[in-house]
Amino acid sequence: MTASPLREPRSKTLATWLAVAGGVLGAHRFYLHGRKDWLGWLHPWPTLVGLAGVVRMRNLGQDDMLSWVLIPFLGLMLSWGMISAIVIGLTPDERWSEKHGAGQPVQATAWGPILGVIVALLVGGAVLMGTIAFGGQKFFEWQQLQAEAVGN
Repeated sequence: MTASPLREPRSKTLATWLAVAGGVLGAHRFYLHGRKDWLGWLHPWPTLVGLAGVVRMRNLGQDDMLSWVLIPFLGLMLSWGMISAIVIGLTPDERWSEKHGAGQPVQATAWGPILGVIVALLVGGAVLMGTIAFGGQKFFEWQQLQAEAVGN
């Protein structure tokens, strides 16, 4: 699918950094595809579910099992935003121009998208490892609670 010549060309640098900074809310999707992008409108919901889990854990403590289920949604959405930034930043210039250049000639990108990819790799890797560790810990805690309940 090629970009319409009526649209303005989109900056790969800006799209990469929007994915880094606002990927959990779909900012990069709205920039690239407009306000009618239904996938962009789906991004905030799992993020808000994860934030609700963080609020529950802060208010009710670490023993709240519902927050154990909700918090990983936030981690997965943060990781998804970082993966989106990596994909956008590493898209070849020719393909980017074909898809989002609006008929403009290919423009070579500078260091902006690459720096965004580096930040996304660092943040995304840390968030994904933390999410996996949190989910694993809470799963084993849940198993321990089940074993104690059966033993009593």
